[in-house]
Amino acid sequence: MGAELRDNRVNESDKSGKREKCHDQNETEPAAQQQPSKKRNRKEIAIFGNYRHYYGYRVGQDLDEDPRLNAMKREWFEGKDCLDIGCNSGLVTISIAKKFGCQSIVGVDIDGARVEDANWTLRKIIRTDMHKVTSKTPGVANGLENSATKSRDENISDSPHLPEKDLQKIVSFEKGNFVLNWHPPANKSYHAILCLSVTKWIHLNWGDDGVIKLFAKVWTLLQPGGVFIVEPQPWTSYYKNRLVSDTAAANYQNIQIPPEDFQDILLDKIGFRTVENITSSLSGSKSGFARPILAFWK
Repeated sequence: MGAELRDNRVNESDKSGKREKCHDQNETEPAAQQQPSKKRNRKEIAIFGNYRHYYGYRVGQDLDEDPRLNAMKREWFEGKDCLDIGCNSGLVTISIAKKFGCQSIVGVDIDGARVEDANWTLRKIIRTDMHKVTSKTPGVANGLENSATKSRDENISDSPHLPEKDLQKIVSFEKGNFVLNWHPPANKSYHAILCLSVTKWIHLNWGDDGVIKLFAKVWTLLQPGGVFIVEPQPWTSYYKNRLVSDTAAANYQNIQIPPEDFQDILLDKIGFRTVENITSSLSGSKSGFARPILAFWK
């Protein structure tokens, strides 16, 4: 701001010739001078990382899907039950269901507004997919259906990888605090659990105990041979968000388990067998989001 003011100052040699003009502008344009401050966008504060337009920050506008999906493998999800912790508006959750053909996937988020966004997004995608089916299938638009069309529709419904698949039966979203009070149905377990760019917010809001509870609960809910896919934020990111709330500021000062220690904790204390860095040089993410994603196997 100081630099801007300095740049806008009148040079000493020009002051005498411009003083009167500046005085007239000050008299007649106070509202115009104040207007930019009224229109200035306030930075969104999300104490749980529950930014409304998170994927707008995260994914470049020239990309069709989140680049993190390219680091993941079909066999981790295909025909399997999956869980996405901190799903936000559900774009990754839905994309995994469509791209990899999950049997089921549930996205959990602490913010009910983001869960509403996720359900809205799901309905929109389903409507779009249905429109693609009817526009490409002769006879359907007219309410007619011959045997060839029926056979093709049956093939579509049997393929979990096509966008025309009824996602409503596969994808669901729930509001809940995964660490403190969210629980799946009795005896439910998962083949794959995702936790992408969420650990920092758990850490800042519930400290080291919260992170340990997260890891232990994931272990409990994961089937033997299942995969836990986690994307920890770096410590520099903690510093940037340490003042989002008084709780975060206090926890930041007391954290004893930095994110670079998560791997050792998950392997040595929680009990995961192996780990793989599946994207140490992820391409396609916006600046500040090129983070390693780790896959742990139970």
